[in-house]
Amino acid sequence: MAKIRIYQLAKELGMKNEELLEVLDQMGVAYKSHASTLSEEDAEAVRELIKEQRGLEERLAEEERRKRLPRRPPVVVIMGHVDHGKTTLLDYLRKSRIAEKEAGGITQHVGAFEVKTPGGTVVFIDTPGHEAFTTIRQRGARVADIAVIVIAADDGVMPQTEEAIAHAKAAGAKLLFALNKMDLPQADPERVKRQLMERGFVPEEYGGEAILVPVSAKTGQGVGDLLDMILLLAELEDYRADPGAEPKGVILESKLDKQAGIVANMLVQEGTFRVGDHVVAGEVFGRIRAMMDAEGNQRKEAGPGSAVQVLGFQELPHAGDVVEWVPDLEAAKEIAEERREERRAEEEAEKERRPKTMADLLRALQEEGKKEVNLILRADTQGSLEAIQHILAREGTGEVEIHVLLAQVGAPTESDVLLAQTAGAAILAFGVNPPGSVRKKAEERGVLLKTFRIIYDLIDEVRSMVQGKREPKYKEEILGRAEVRAVFRLPTGKQVAGCMVTQGKLLRSAEVRLLRQGQEIWRGRMASLKRFKEDVREVAQGYECGLGLEGFDAFQEGDVVEAFQVVEVTA
Repeated sequence: MAKIRIYQLAKELGMKNEELLEVLDQMGVAYKSHASTLSEEDAEAVRELIKEQRGLEERLAEEERRKRLPRRPPVVVIMGHVDHGKTTLLDYLRKSRIAEKEAGGITQHVGAFEVKTPGGTVVFIDTPGHEAFTTIRQRGARVADIAVIVIAADDGVMPQTEEAIAHAKAAGAKLLFALNKMDLPQADPERVKRQLMERGFVPEEYGGEAILVPVSAKTGQGVGDLLDMILLLAELEDYRADPGAEPKGVILESKLDKQAGIVANMLVQEGTFRVGDHVVAGEVFGRIRAMMDAEGNQRKEAGPGSAVQVLGFQELPHAGDVVEWVPDLEAAKEIAEERREERRAEEEAEKERRPKTMADLLRALQEEGKKEVNLILRADTQGSLEAIQHILAREGTGEVEIHVLLAQVGAPTESDVLLAQTAGAAILAFGVNPPGSVRKKAEERGVLLKTFRIIYDLIDEVRSMVQGKREPKYKEEILGRAEVRAVFRLPTGKQVAGCMVTQGKLLRSAEVRLLRQGQEIWRGRMASLKRFKEDVREVAQGYECGLGLEGFDAFQEGDVVEAFQVVEVTA
């Protein structure tokens, strides 16, 4: 086995001899001097230890550098079931901010607003609804740090509450529950707590980690406590940003204004944007001509946590587009054009690789190195859902875990498709049919959506997917045969065959093989298929045709042309 001297290893690792000898002492490796030799095994152990120590040092240095950065305000999105008061809560927070200003102050809707408290500032995204939030997330932008899930204390956890939770978790936001409508006599917070515990969210008062805050968006009761809890959570998470870094932000909304032209609402996440900066957002570029904050003030610059209205984009950017600083107009144009080309190529490639079966989805997950299968379940009854979940709970393996992101009664919705796209999930429906619009959206966004009538068919699909045992099986399906009756050579020198279709039909788009005395001598595709000099897509049994084959030029009378297609064998 190859050996290495200690001084050689020290040189390789960029260390002093004395430093390496100290490491060897710590490891208990015997030596006489720095000229002593180490076995390859000991040398490799030293390399691994030094690599680990240096990695730790780098992480500690990075953490130390991060701690020197200024804190930034937490960014919060408010979500929940319709009529549970999320808009009312946003309105209350917005008014409390406005009330602190002088009378007559102009306010501007910039997609987010700040609430200043004695404990710090909180930024609220002013685009309620989990679908808008998820659309932003799908475009690669993580916007909100914290999601406040509003639950009406008189109504409890509802389907859209569960959807909102699933969307927030898929986006990586920290969850905080606001028990709203506590001013109503029929408010029953204990019932809501029980419902949340049934879904795995155990309140802090019962020894869990779920934060629940009783509030009334109508009267303002508890809203101060909610802000305090948001700031406490933000302190624990320690959100920081570098105002001196290269600027980066995200588009919250954009619109075409008759007077101002294209107006984009932007949340700054890193660095500092300044008037005059050239920027790119997705496939759109521009130069910042003006910025305005929520108070209606003109801003020369905007740092991390700032929400501003930006004028200067050439076209409307999309919500969720990441805004990046670029040095000049030429760079901005070039990057935007490159992204357009990349998107077009990606769209074409996406059509080819969209999962058609559970096996396809599993292969995609394995290629990405993922060890989990995310599912959204829809069923005709609560009993069906519970039965499916009960069985699925036993189907995970040590290698692959099953995560049910959402399980609800009713047909799949467009919101389900958004969630599935964000989380890389499949939608499985039992006993219910998705509307055509949902199927279309799933197809457009490359989301696998399957329906089942028998529970065990659904389970078998998932089982095969998880265990990875069922690779798709394929078979050749014969479409038709034709016999070569005559061979012709065209003026171009290309050979074609005059044929009679003796069985089925020949399809121009099908794969074909050429058989001679029962043996396959060529396979590929047709170069041409004609009837009386007219190009045709197919020729049926009993009809004559002329055909040419791609890359084949040696027909003989009596040859048989066989058209076939490769199909997946369904379970």
